[in-house]
Amino acid sequence: MSNDAVFVEAAGRLHFGVLDLRGALGRWFGGVGTSAPAPTLLVSAARADTLEVTGPDADRARDAARRVLAHFGIAGGARIHVHRALPSHVGFGSGTQLALAVARAITELHAVAADAPTLARVVGRARRSAIGTWTFTAGGLVVEGGRLQDRDEVSPLLVRMPFPPSWRCVVAVPAAQGISGAAEAAAFAALPPPPERDVERVAHLVLMALLPALAEGDLHTFGTALTEIQTINGRWFAPAQGGTFAPGPSATIVRRMADWGACGVGQSSWGPAVYGITSGEQAGARLAAHVREVVGDGGMVCEGAFRADGARLWRGGPA
Repeated sequence: MSNDAVFVEAAGRLHFGVLDLRGALGRWFGGVGTSAPAPTLLVSAARADTLEVTGPDADRARDAARRVLAHFGIAGGARIHVHRALPSHVGFGSGTQLALAVARAITELHAVAADAPTLARVVGRARRSAIGTWTFTAGGLVVEGGRLQDRDEVSPLLVRMPFPPSWRCVVAVPAAQGISGAAEAAAFAALPPPPERDVERVAHLVLMALLPALAEGDLHTFGTALTEIQTINGRWFAPAQGGTFAPGPSATIVRRMADWGACGVGQSSWGPAVYGITSGEQAGARLAAHVREVVGDGGMVCEGAFRADGARLWRGGPA
């Protein structure tokens, strides 16, 4: 790999909840989320006469690279290598993070100025949720305002707030896959509109409980609000996923994390990734140890502080 190669590392995102599936005010979806403490993907781009793509998830990386090269009229190609990929279809938004990382690496390599929302449109992402686009940009909790029905624009960023450094997030990914792609689109289309009172309750919880609690470092209130948001969202998605949380290990682990002292619990997107939030390194380590005992063969458990930064970019060699 050339010393002039561009490297981009990005974390998976956690989706904490959708704001509105009714669209009565003209905007759809909206949401709250953040980056997972781990795992991360890593891609690199170097100059080449043609497009060469290698590594895991090469097909998705190639599609993103082709779109970027064509959209910006970049002559020649690039040598793209996916050094490590995020698990696919588990609730981490792996497709968005990979596409944005490839796009960012190519545009940096060729000195093309483009922000993350522009790159998301170029590579065909953020068509429903823009949480992954905004977590790619920077760290902390993000709230995005949903898509206008008649515009192909990335949902606007409304709020970005840092987490207290002492808060810890434990993420469990049982060995299963959530809904994605065409099946996800069909599931959304088949969902009945939620009650207006539910939508109002979610907005009220975000504005008057979740965000003020985060600003004051009040984990108990933050976690209580987040758990209620997730429970309401779970009712909306239950007709498609079979329960408030994905049935089986995901639902069990969410319930057990609450029993083990997590202040806030939930499921990211369609799962199977679930999470619990607590405070302090020791409490985070204890919760992660409990979860590892029940996550099952082939599962994964990650624990750490919430990320203060978005995707990392550098030139040279692997860090």
